[in-house]
Amino acid sequence: MLISVQTGSILDPFGIEEGFQMIADAGFDGVDINLDHCLPSRQIREGVCAGFFDQSDEAILAAIRPYREAAQKRGIRILQAHAPFPTYTTDRAMNDYVSHALKKTIMMCNFLGCKYLVVHPGFLPADARMTPDEEWALNIEMYSNLIPALKEYGVICCLENMFSGLRGKLMQAICSVPEEANHYIDLLNEIAGEELFGFCLDTGHAMLLGQDLYTVIHQLGSRIRILHVHDNNGLSDEHLFPYMGITDWDRFCRGLKEINYKNHLSFETFRGLDTFDAALTPELLKLLHATGELFVSRIEG
Repeated sequence: MLISVQTGSILDPFGIEEGFQMIADAGFDGVDINLDHCLPSRQIREGVCAGFFDQSDEAILAAIRPYREAAQKRGIRILQAHAPFPTYTTDRAMNDYVSHALKKTIMMCNFLGCKYLVVHPGFLPADARMTPDEEWALNIEMYSNLIPALKEYGVICCLENMFSGLRGKLMQAICSVPEEANHYIDLLNEIAGEELFGFCLDTGHAMLLGQDLYTVIHQLGSRIRILHVHDNNGLSDEHLFPYMGITDWDRFCRGLKEINYKNHLSFETFRGLDTFDAALTPELLKLLHATGELFVSRIEG
């Protein structure tokens, strides 16, 4: 089982070459690359329909070529990626632009040799939420529109379990209930005529909603294609290293072992790195990789 880490808090402060070297020196096999940085969340929320994705395909691929080359030089595989988010707002023009960006992001994954792309389901905050039928319809349409690009570029689109909040109270959001997530994935694969959709289980989001990872893993089963592994205090989405929060990691590993999970293990622990002085990043990455090795030994052992 390969072990990977999210690039955000590594490549952003240290640069492409030094960042990938740190990742390789720590022992990681691959990365989860932040392609969402090409269309930042703030820009989407402010309705700015311009920027990186206005370029030609050739210019877009040229811009990310250094990432591919730096990773290849060090034997690092780009295993999964984050697409721009949020994927739905009340601004129709912005939604159209995000749809355009998602299709270009799928193309970028192909160029990077990345098989899995996490595309957040579309939803509104709890105080402005649509009806369940409206939410269902917009997501089936949004994901169905990606099918031609997914087929063309050989990429698997992964939905993720989300959460929301209202007046300080954390609440379930789209795909946080495994039965709903299963329904989405099964129907979308039926529409596609092949398995182009899977699930990215975010451990931190599950903990915020008080869910037992062992139970959730069994309910999702083989639909889990990739992971966002991180910890928190159960109150905020802290993205910490395992064992810095309240997650029961033994039940997590046991669940993955019992469903015979064989894909890679990916850490989304950027705020765990940010908690410490940047000078400690190389040693922290080694600790994180050692944690991954421990988990793999329990999942595969």
